[in-house]
Amino acid sequence: MDPLAGMDDSSTDDDNASQTTEDDPQIPEHAPAPPPPPSVAPPSQPQSTPREKPHYELRHTLRGHSMSISAVKFSPDGTLLASCGAENIVKIWSPFTGELIRNLTGHTAGLSDLSWSSDSVYLASASDDTTIRIWEVDTGLTHKHLKGHNKWVFCLNYNSTATLLVSGACDGDIKIWDARKGKCVKTLHAHLDYVTAIHFNRESDLIVSCALDGLIRIWNTSTGQCLKTLAEDHNAICQQVQFSPNSKYILSTAHDSAIRLWDYKNHRCLKTYTGHTNAKYCISACFSVTGGKWIVGGSEDHKIYIWDLQTREIVQVLEGHQDVVVAVATHPSQNMIASGSIDSDLSIRIWEDHSRQGQGRS
Repeated sequence: MDPLAGMDDSSTDDDNASQTTEDDPQIPEHAPAPPPPPSVAPPSQPQSTPREKPHYELRHTLRGHSMSISAVKFSPDGTLLASCGAENIVKIWSPFTGELIRNLTGHTAGLSDLSWSSDSVYLASASDDTTIRIWEVDTGLTHKHLKGHNKWVFCLNYNSTATLLVSGACDGDIKIWDARKGKCVKTLHAHLDYVTAIHFNRESDLIVSCALDGLIRIWNTSTGQCLKTLAEDHNAICQQVQFSPNSKYILSTAHDSAIRLWDYKNHRCLKTYTGHTNAKYCISACFSVTGGKWIVGGSEDHKIYIWDLQTREIVQVLEGHQDVVVAVATHPSQNMIASGSIDSDLSIRIWEDHSRQGQGRS
């Protein structure tokens, strides 16, 4: 089933439009008065059932990082959680017990991002040492060592079949790699500043990137051609982007404390999610589709916010971290969230919503 089926994509919610959906129509200021109600009451309509809100609770607090955490990622099979930070180590945890399983060592500088292969066998890491390592997670050994970037590698992602890997660096370049051979097959001089996030769509024929130059760009994977540029009309710097699970939309975060959902084919911002604080740090947000259609994001006020994807309502706020929450991830099949914090906290927290378990994907 399409995890975002039925989402209202007919409404526009950009900076120049009111936050209105088809369920919340506006009447023009000089519109004629509506007709009086009919004298005979219409048949009663069934009332829609209010959407059940999530009830996430803290289950585990994972400690072991000695420097600010930058990324947390669940494996696609849901059995492991990987994390990285400003120290040069990748940590592999059990999300169910909170146990540290192993450290992956080999990088010589701090780490910014991680990506799992679709079979959960390999994990790629992006480092300030200008290289990417592909790890065989079960053994903890480096499987491939990818060299080619001239500056710090800030972001990376596998495609859905784990045949390709795409990475972005602080000089604005994007590289597309043959993940099996460990060879760069294409370099895109994509942006004028740090590439802060990059992601394949489900079919792997498109790549979305964003950078500190304020632009969101969509690329043809095979030709390297830029097909579309978004967000150039927003003043805020965009720092995270990803395709939705069905690849119809793009989710972006920005330094104006707003998360946006884009209909990128029509160059429209459909939804804007606000209430959190994001003015300085590169903070992640993601989709949750296991027990409800939510948007989950970190915040500089030390909290995690959960929004209803359709209504934009904040449905839960998770508190417990003692510093900025820069990293969030959602479990692929269970109602579980991982979050990671910086500086004075340095913890990873695992949150679970048992009240909604077993409902499955919508």
